[in-house]
Amino acid sequence: MLGYLFPGQGTVRVGMGAWLRRSPAARRRLDEVDALLSRPISPLCARGPLDRLVATEHAQIAVTACNLAALAVLDEEGYEPAVVTGHSVGELSALHAAGALDLAATVRLVELRARLMAMVAASGGMRAVMGLPVERVEELAGAASEPGEPAVVALENAPGHVVVSGAPVALDRLAGLAPGTKIVPLRVGDAFHSPLMAGAVPAWAAAVASAPLREPRVPVVPNVTGEPTTDLTVLRRALVDQLTGRVRWTRTMAAIAPEATLVEVGDSKVLAGLARRAGVRCLSMADPATVRRLAKGVAA
Repeated sequence: MLGYLFPGQGTVRVGMGAWLRRSPAARRRLDEVDALLSRPISPLCARGPLDRLVATEHAQIAVTACNLAALAVLDEEGYEPAVVTGHSVGELSALHAAGALDLAATVRLVELRARLMAMVAASGGMRAVMGLPVERVEELAGAASEPGEPAVVALENAPGHVVVSGAPVALDRLAGLAPGTKIVPLRVGDAFHSPLMAGAVPAWAAAVASAPLREPRVPVVPNVTGEPTTDLTVLRRALVDQLTGRVRWTRTMAAIAPEATLVEVGDSKVLAGLARRAGVRCLSMADPATVRRLAKGVAA
């Protein structure tokens, strides 16, 4: 069976989506997304500048556009996933792939999410902590936190790859508590998946509550639970909770990798790389040869 993984905001780069436009199906989908947006995203993806593209209000839309275009290629080839999931904002692409959200609702929600999160930005940051188990990173984050200056585990990406999110002073304290540990600042707009995103929650929760979600055709694995579900109540709550909650990607991979051939559906190899760290093989639609390799694998 096939499992689709949809990448999130940290995968943007100038030129993203260029190879997808060689496919008529993907090109049509990118044009459809542009038409649904308040401002087309394709020119920014193609030419940048990078500082505008990585800004939250643009990055989430750019990634989603490429995710949906890559999905259109797989749809045209006749592939159907048995389970889907998405990393952070990629969860909305996953809901679309599962049939829970139509294209217009998906684009509308992503554009709103990006705008709301950008409005509360510039108050925090994120850093990847390499080589430590998540339990140790949780201890360090707790020790580095002070009232009004939180540091929390935001992303459990893979064994030895944990991202901490929070106030800059708390992140600096954490680095001081772990000398010799490789800690890498991430180029993101704010402290995503942390309490510092709370200001965006009320408006986002209202939008999710009114969104036209349908029962998905296949299970979706929400970030905050790491467990497959088709329950709409769970899926709505998870969309809201993930704004301030943890992305449990390691648990997600453990839940679906043993049963599925995995494909990263977007113009990114980030999730394929995280899968390798977990000892799991994952194809990436960023490689134009993936459709051919997938066909050979299915035939075999």
